[in-house]
Amino acid sequence: MKITFLTIIALLAFAGNSILCRLALGGGLIDAGGFTSVRLLAGAVTLVLLLLFRSDQVKKTSYLKPTQRQWLGSSMLFVYAWCFSLAYLILDTGSGALILFGVVQLTLLIGGWLFNQKLTLNELFGVFLAFCGLVYWLAPVLGTPSLAGFMLMALSGMAWGIYTFNGRSVESPFRETTLNFVYCLPLVMLFNLWVFQPSKWTAEGLVLAVISGAVTSGIGYTIWYAVLPRMRSSSAGVIQLTVPVIAALGGWFFLQEAINQRLLISAIMVLGGIFWVLHSKQTKEPTKHSSKPK
Repeated sequence: MKITFLTIIALLAFAGNSILCRLALGGGLIDAGGFTSVRLLAGAVTLVLLLLFRSDQVKKTSYLKPTQRQWLGSSMLFVYAWCFSLAYLILDTGSGALILFGVVQLTLLIGGWLFNQKLTLNELFGVFLAFCGLVYWLAPVLGTPSLAGFMLMALSGMAWGIYTFNGRSVESPFRETTLNFVYCLPLVMLFNLWVFQPSKWTAEGLVLAVISGAVTSGIGYTIWYAVLPRMRSSSAGVIQLTVPVIAALGGWFFLQEAINQRLLISAIMVLGGIFWVLHSKQTKEPTKHSSKPK
């Protein structure tokens, strides 16, 4: 029950990022570069301050000796965050969500296959059902995305998939996420030499970016890293297909966006596919254990 609760919190954080980004960029409250920079900086500052209250974690933390996994995690976090914001300046919400989470799913499936986490037929059916539900919901608004927007969001999805896969076996999710955000900052500073435009910032945009970085990114990603070791890569991928559905519900609640019959049918398909994948995993594991001699 604890893992389920934490997973739900992490997925709500992911959806929260989409809503906050939509409010900030769609409303012209801040530019994409400013939103992403403030988001990553706020996440780093928040996590470092929280880390200072954990003496056991501080003693084990070395900011001057990053591991290969930490460099990979921080660079993928940077690529994901930047491409995510830039793509939403070009794509509509539906196209962006489909590209992002579709590529995340494919990235994790390929990663699981490379590391010998093959899917059963039941799991493949669940993934297919969930993905079809997402396509069914977004089909009317897909249109033809621009090549630049497609490439940016696909790159963002690949980066998030690698970031997720990279965090499967971390010793301390909290410390690892903190270091990922801290090691992002030099990349943010370098990129701001090109895109720094404070004249486009508003107080509302900065507040939204800070909330996105400190709460829905920093704390949300820490929780996600904490639950990842309990999941197969296929489960981690298909579960994230709930995020567009959750984001739509958030848009209805916070932005008064309409919920129609198509969304309800899509939600049933997505959630049904996820249940199928998770149920297949649970029924497969006891069989594996029962074959062992007592």
